[in-house]
Amino acid sequence: MRLPLVYNIRSLAVRRITALMTSAGVALPVAVLLASLALVNGLQTTFESTGNQLNLIVLRKGSMSELSSAMTRETFQDLLFKPGITRSPRSGWPMASLEIVTTVRLPAEDNPRGMNVTVRGLLPVGIDLRDIRLHDGRWFESGHREVVVGRAIARRCPGMHTGGIVRFGKREWKVVGIMDGGRSAVNNEIFGDLNQVSSDFNRPQQLSSVLLRARDATTVPPLIDSLNDDKRLNAFAQTERGYYARQAVAGNPIRILGIFVSVIMAIGSGFTAMNTMYAAVDRRTREIGTLRVLGFSQGSILLGFLLESVLLALAGGILACVLVLPLNGIGTAVGNMATMSDVAVNFRVGPRVLLIGIVYSALVGLAGGLLPAWMAARKEILAALREF
Repeated sequence: MRLPLVYNIRSLAVRRITALMTSAGVALPVAVLLASLALVNGLQTTFESTGNQLNLIVLRKGSMSELSSAMTRETFQDLLFKPGITRSPRSGWPMASLEIVTTVRLPAEDNPRGMNVTVRGLLPVGIDLRDIRLHDGRWFESGHREVVVGRAIARRCPGMHTGGIVRFGKREWKVVGIMDGGRSAVNNEIFGDLNQVSSDFNRPQQLSSVLLRARDATTVPPLIDSLNDDKRLNAFAQTERGYYARQAVAGNPIRILGIFVSVIMAIGSGFTAMNTMYAAVDRRTREIGTLRVLGFSQGSILLGFLLESVLLALAGGILACVLVLPLNGIGTAVGNMATMSDVAVNFRVGPRVLLIGIVYSALVGLAGGLLPAWMAARKEILAALREF
């Protein structure tokens, strides 16, 4: 015979103060875990939203990122007419952009130490290759010291508005536009003319990468193989989405730290739940004996007390979800180790994150309630009835 669920609920209601305190203790580590997972989720969303499925990024072989790559103009000319590259409907030229990527330190309104920002010099066709639009102003003109900044940078850096002036490299640059890349990492970059940017950083020949577009999905694998197998190029080609997806590993330290802290706190919460259940078993010795006399088995009593512990923890998990939900959409910045720059991301508290919190809290309840439930189930009937 099994204990009815209403029995466990009424038991918790009688001990509501203790139950609430135990649930609050479980809620804290679960909330820490959910906050870290929500931040990592936001970072992954940013990188996974970046790139076109037909775009390829070509780096120097052995390079892990554009920042460490070195691509020459001669190499660019050699790969420009590879079979499988689509052509611009306006000019008829291959849609490929030679680019330079570097990182600069700029002042930030929300950080007195400033922030690292990715500056990208590119050809005009590089704009057409990306899924971005102008939020304000216009695009930079070739041969001019003009830049277009991402919306995330415009929000954080003083002077980053249309008509503003920003200084990096050798001299000042005029901000002529604000670009919007949706959720993509483009919002964290500054775009300028390739020749102007490369000249400012004394790299007129040693550039970073090439972004190009394949004709269609069927030509992507052959084009990648052709670029990687060409000994003259000494290049490594990959899809743009794959390149940015690999940068999502920047969130691994955050995830590991969040899990570590939450596990340490969960151990304390597990002991709290255990103490609560031990006290409940001790106070309900006569009650346990009565249940045994009425015909309830040791297994049903074990499951009943274990269920109470899980219900306590689940209440804490639900409370943690309520505490974390206001973080959804709040922006912050995370360091990207691949580019050594800051990436603005938003906390993403989605259903998957909330489900992890509920499951995690249930596991804490199971761990904390197993031994007390086992003790309750092992009580001898006569010893329990002597308490009358």
